[in-house]
This record gives sequence, structure tokens and C-alpha cells, in this order.
Amino acid sequence: MPPGLTTGSAPAQAAALIAARRPGWAPRAGMILGSGLGGVTAALADATVIPYGDLPGFPVPSVSGHAGRLVLGRLGGVPVACLAGRQHWYEGAGLDGMTVAVRCLRRLGCEMLVLTCAAGSLRPEVGAGRLMMVVDHINLLGANPLTGPNDNAFGPRFPAMAGAWDAGLSARLRRVAARQGVPLAEGVYAAMPGPSFETPAEIRMLARLGADAVGMSMVPECLIARHCGMAVVGCAVITNLAQGEPGLETAEREPVDHERTLAAAGAATAQVARLVAGFLEDWGDDRTGRESVGTG
Repeated sequence: MPPGLTTGSAPAQAAALIAARRPGWAPRAGMILGSGLGGVTAALADATVIPYGDLPGFPVPSVSGHAGRLVLGRLGGVPVACLAGRQHWYEGAGLDGMTVAVRCLRRLGCEMLVLTCAAGSLRPEVGAGRLMMVVDHINLLGANPLTGPNDNAFGPRFPAMAGAWDAGLSARLRRVAARQGVPLAEGVYAAMPGPSFETPAEIRMLARLGADAVGMSMVPECLIARHCGMAVVGCAVITNLAQGEPGLETAEREPVDHERTLAAAGAATAQVARLVAGFLEDWGDDRTGRESVGTG
């Protein structure tokens, strides 16, 4: 457990229960799997599965495609703690559950957090089935998980967000993707509150703001992780072309719904698992990486 983190809180209670279920387990990396990507857990070796409902303070997702399970195992030879599913702002339960979950990962010893999600592309050349590495974000949720009293044991009242998506880890992911022959786009991710998909006017607004993809998640977890000192790297699975941007006329004739999102993300599961496994193996083998996750 990282020094200085208080005991008795929900993250501490959850971490203690996890330690009892799997004594001696010390994950170095955490992962959160987005819509339709729960199948990535099948790639974990020597896995232990714990339902979120067994863990104090953990969220219970209410959306299909989010299993709500913590999976402990090895991926790319690295011990990981994988959150198969997340709770979204639009589900109406607030952001406390995801705050507890991410802080629990930190208490367990995770040095970095790998975030994944399904997203719509605002760039015609980056279509469904492509992967996009997140290099920055725009928070349009109208909410921040750090609102309210600050827990100084985890981080400062006013955490800086420059470099929130770690440049060194991103460079590593870029190199691994190139080595595997995986076309990896890069861009800015905008988080909208949902649950409705965006209007064409909203998509045009997002493009003018500098967004390259849009979704309804990831940003809260990035904020929580950075607040408690975890480095963050992220990859979005593009499941559709967003409607309304000039050049996306074909997408405007194709309906966008959750079932298609899950299907498109599911089709990319094997590629995401291979990319993340390669990334973790590269990171775990690099002694410099063991000392400082933020170095390239």
C-alpha cells in the first residue's frame, strides 16, 4: 500500500477484502474496461474474480456491457487489477463509486491506470473499428469527482491536469502499436453526460472545441487517478462516426444505438487485449519503467 493513505475508508475496506481473497497479491497496474470490452479479462492469466457487490463502496453498473467485476491476474507478465465495467454519470448514482474503485486500486499498489472506452469519432478518416489513443480530454459532464471535501491523504485540493494523459506512457503505447502493426489514431476525447447520443449541432460544437472523439466516460477516472498520483494512459475503441460533422453524411444515414456500440467494441476486444498485453510487457520489462512510469 502506498504510504500515507488512511485506513478505515471505503477504499481501505475494499482493499482489505481483496487482500483476504487473494493474499499477497500486489498489482502494479490497474485497468478499466469500457462498453463491450469485458472480454479482455479472458486474456488474464491466473485470474481471481470478485463481484463489485462484494466490495465496500464499489459501484454497481446498471448498463449492459459492464459486468461489474474486479479481475485480478497477469497480463503481459504484469500483475494487474482490472475493473470489468464502470458506472457512468448518467446512471444517476453520482461518481463516488468510481472514486472508491480507483482509489482502491491505488491502495493496492497500482502505479498506473490503463483506461479504455467505446467512443464516436469526429474525424471521417478514423472510422468504426479503429483504436484511438487519448492524448488529452475536454470535460463536459458538468461534474467532477473531486467536488466536495478534499481527502488530503490521496492528493491536493487543486491537482494540476497538464499532462493528465501521461506522455511517456503514450509514447510507449505508440511504439508497441507500431511494432504490432496496429493502426493507432491519436486525439482529444470529449466527455458528454449522456445517456442520449449527441445532436448534430453538438457534434459540430465539439469539433470546433478541438475534440476528435466523444463518449460518456473515462474523464472522471482520469481525474481521480491523477489526484492520487497514478499515471494514466488511455485508448478508445471507435464504434461509429459521430453524426453532424461535415463529411460524415454516410454516418447520418446509419442509426447509432447501444447495441451497435457493444457489437463494434466486442469485435475489437482481441486487438485491444493484444495491444494492452504488449504495452504492459514492454513496460514491465523496462527497468526505467519500473522506477518511473512517466518516462518514455
